[in-house]
Amino acid sequence: MTKRPYDLPHMSALISFEAAARHVSFKVAAAELNVTPAAISHQVKALEQELRCLLFRRYHRGVELTETGAYLLVSLQRSFEGMNDALDQLRARTGRASVTIRATTAVSSFWLTPRLGQFWKSHGHISVAQVVSDTDLGQSDCDLSVHYGDMSKDSGICHAIFNDHIMALGSPRFARQHGVKNVADLALLPLIHLDAPKTGWTDWQDWCGVLGYSGPLKNTHFVNNYVIALQAAQDDMGAVLGWNGLTKDIVASGRLVQLLPDTVASPVDFYVKMHAQASDRAKLVFDWLTIGKEVNRAGFAEGPYS
Repeated sequence: MTKRPYDLPHMSALISFEAAARHVSFKVAAAELNVTPAAISHQVKALEQELRCLLFRRYHRGVELTETGAYLLVSLQRSFEGMNDALDQLRARTGRASVTIRATTAVSSFWLTPRLGQFWKSHGHISVAQVVSDTDLGQSDCDLSVHYGDMSKDSGICHAIFNDHIMALGSPRFARQHGVKNVADLALLPLIHLDAPKTGWTDWQDWCGVLGYSGPLKNTHFVNNYVIALQAAQDDMGAVLGWNGLTKDIVASGRLVQLLPDTVASPVDFYVKMHAQASDRAKLVFDWLTIGKEVNRAGFAEGPYS
């Protein structure tokens, strides 16, 4: 049965005893706690009376722990350590942002950040921190995380954010210079390859294969970051594969254009995962990102897809 707070000795008595027992000295304990030795002695005596046992043997030149006192000291130190651990965790959680979201550089740059800007317009009281990393997305040191993969193989609460399709993109100048008419034409041009095998992102060989071309390709430029790949394409360095959900704003601005009308369905989805330790505020962000929670006067949902 759990003890109620008023069934336990006063915390001041326990703290005084722990300091005295740890130092085996009332005087040193008093200096540590900034009280008098008499105050320590009084607290310890009160505790002994309440427990009906001796915790110290008192001698002319000092004190010595009894067996009962030694047992209580070990128990208290374990309890204090547990309390400190709990407080440290609470401080760490309070000190960080209300909600943390882990995402890759590309997802953060092209999808998440713009939507968080919309989110803060109506939820400015909720702070959100992005943990941007292109590796170790499976770590659970966050409330939410955005993934590109087979959602059915993941655990926890997951929700697809878009079923994407992939297209060949290039700068307007690149498109004018080369006039691509089919996949075979594209294979002869400079291509920007995303050299990130562990991400599971479709590469040029796979993309062309789906469209019926299995011949050689130009391996012109290799980068290990999708943001850099898109920037290289905007700088006329070559064609790049574009996931519509990530690049539609760049295409809409005219910085990149579709080189062929052909597209390939993404074999896996982009999805948001909510981790077990997610707070109510994190759940609100999750709902907003996945299904939208704002409703306009006409009754239509407004949110990530508006």
